[in-house]
Amino acid sequence: MELNANWLARLAQYHPKRPAVFWRGGWISYQELYARAVRAAESLAGLGIGQGERVGVLGWNHIGYLELYFAAPLLGCIPTLFNHRLSKTELRGLLEYTRPRALFYGDGLGELAHTLHPAAYPLDDLAKLPGAELAAYPADPEDPGLILFTGGTTGLPKGALIPYRQLLANAFQTCMSWGLSPQDRYIVATPMFHAALNALCTPLLYLGASVLIQEKFDPAEYLAWVGAHRVSLLFLVPTMYQMLANHPDFDRTDFSSVRWAISGGAPCPAPVREAFRAKGIRFKQGYGLTECGVNCFTFEPDEAERYPESVGRPMPHLWAKLMDAEGKETHSEGELWLSGPTLMSGYFERPEDTARCLVRHEGRTWLRTGDLAQQDAEGRFYIVGRAKEMFISGGENVYPIEVERALYDHPAVAECAVLGVPDAQWGEVGLAAIVLKAEAAAQGDSWEEDIRRFLRGRLAGYKVPKRFVFLEELPKSGPGKILKAELAKRFGGRNA
Repeated sequence: MELNANWLARLAQYHPKRPAVFWRGGWISYQELYARAVRAAESLAGLGIGQGERVGVLGWNHIGYLELYFAAPLLGCIPTLFNHRLSKTELRGLLEYTRPRALFYGDGLGELAHTLHPAAYPLDDLAKLPGAELAAYPADPEDPGLILFTGGTTGLPKGALIPYRQLLANAFQTCMSWGLSPQDRYIVATPMFHAALNALCTPLLYLGASVLIQEKFDPAEYLAWVGAHRVSLLFLVPTMYQMLANHPDFDRTDFSSVRWAISGGAPCPAPVREAFRAKGIRFKQGYGLTECGVNCFTFEPDEAERYPESVGRPMPHLWAKLMDAEGKETHSEGELWLSGPTLMSGYFERPEDTARCLVRHEGRTWLRTGDLAQQDAEGRFYIVGRAKEMFISGGENVYPIEVERALYDHPAVAECAVLGVPDAQWGEVGLAAIVLKAEAAAQGDSWEEDIRRFLRGRLAGYKVPKRFVFLEELPKSGPGKILKAELAKRFGGRNA
């Protein structure tokens, strides 16, 4: 099946003057965006970069991510997106692993970039480097269009090879299943080195809609843009939604243009959802993986409101099933397996990891997600937690996500994470790491017993954590996910 990986050229013809991207105070049209992509491809060709070679990116959100994304199908290079929040040692390991021909960096990262790579250039220079003529490159759907690193919290992240097939299938089924419109507007505030490119940014551009790039997440600016630019869709991680809800500008922000909000990365606490619901915003829970590109489920907003803990039903071109520990399909609870055209090709130069993750079963290739899920009688899926996070206390299975949801119902809890830690009597017990809300923290640190009593009224006794630690903040990854492995190292946990 032939697919057009260079679809931005068509949009530039169809809607040349339509605003595509808001960047540093001004709008860039579809025609201008495509011209920037062509110029970026010429700059890369001038550096001698060709088909199959990696081009590293290290930076905050920037128009250069889109320029390289759309330059790739003109040249055959593979943008390789690095998390700028990693340490120099971690970044050096990833560059040694993927061996990019050049590294483009964002503001404030020049010194680091030049210590990591001999051919380092500012992202702003993509349109300034000496160019070369582009050779004809017919992109095949199976050719890699991106390398995105998994959000692994232990060891060196793996580079997921994202083929054009995945990018295109994710774009058109997200447009269809999420009911996107050419009139929609969305702020790209989550990191573009992670899932932000695939989640809503490129699907909306695929449709001819408009996106606004926020270089660094700033709640005040975000709220101002929602009202000023009549933003219609919100896509953030729970921590960001919480920061918006707690900001003094939240109550006076005009959200009347917003059709719905979706939370990704982790379940959004009920109090945060309620804060947005009070503003008339319908809320959905998203689910996706880098390896499966990245929007895996769909839900009508009205139904999502009635089932706030569910992620919905599989996308039209995605198959989902639950598998038990013996490798047999189950209809109660099991590991979530996914199959369809949005699967990655595999991990870059990691055949053993690829073989563990992508498996053949009953004539299909399936992604073993490592997530535990449940399915109800109407086909709605519910994510129970990571299989690795589940711990056994006194012979009973405990799923941290269930305990965390109960903790978020306590009025003093701002953020929390639960993990299993060794215990001489019970084998393992729960440890709850908690960040208190400012007003609660000001009252002192005598919240442990109050929270414990609160949980006992909502959970079985074996699920209530035996240990509580109160922190000023929880460790987080670049996309805003809580790093339970860091908590495990600090507090002696194993199952994080």
